[in-house]
Amino acid sequence: MSEKNYEFVVKRKDDNGKESYSSYEVPKDKISTVLEGLIYIKENFDQTLSFRYSCRMEICGSCGMEVNGKPRTACSTIVSQLGTDRVKVDPMKHYEVIKDLVVDMDPFFTKYSEGLPYIIREGEEDYSSEIPQTPEQFKEYEQYSMCIKCGLCMAACPIVGSDEDYMGPAPLAAVLRYNKDNRDQGSKYRLEIVDGDEGTSRCHFVGECTEVCPKGVDPSFAIQRLRMQGVRYELGKFFRRRK
Repeated sequence: MSEKNYEFVVKRKDDNGKESYSSYEVPKDKISTVLEGLIYIKENFDQTLSFRYSCRMEICGSCGMEVNGKPRTACSTIVSQLGTDRVKVDPMKHYEVIKDLVVDMDPFFTKYSEGLPYIIREGEEDYSSEIPQTPEQFKEYEQYSMCIKCGLCMAACPIVGSDEDYMGPAPLAAVLRYNKDNRDQGSKYRLEIVDGDEGTSRCHFVGECTEVCPKGVDPSFAIQRLRMQGVRYELGKFFRRRK
């Protein structure tokens, strides 16, 4: 391989389910990110190479994949910062591969929706105007609202890999986001869901989810905070029954 090129080694899966690796040489002066490298390959060498992308600026979350053994967003992964001219690209772990680097995200969004990720209000109210929220109240959940649903945390989580029913880091962090929102009144419903066997108690706090999160959400810490909310909720139920 020339010193002027990067070697991209990309895992492929064809329509018949056959898996293999394809190698391509990409000029260093033509790209800066892994996504740009994949686009260069598709435009110049192999139009059949399949991968997802949209915004190209780490907002949409669609270009999640594994680069040199670590889940990353391809659009924000600078090739020159990887410390090697060999770039090995695989689809994200713990997802069913549809083709090449494209994985089935439906199970992720199904789990995400199980945590009721929306504002819940009790009773009938007049919503002709917005529900007030101060900057301080927004700060309470701002960090957890930064999730772009890329799914990298699920790919990094060893529990997700061994238990397909586990809700996982992103869905649980989303539960905390809405539980911390002053406009919401539905935390009791979410805590009933996440206090089950496949919720917060299933997390082993390995921390890999936080390590790979491109937006600094820190799902591992979010799950710990959510677990404490669950403990307080269960204690409250216990003492209410005692009265």
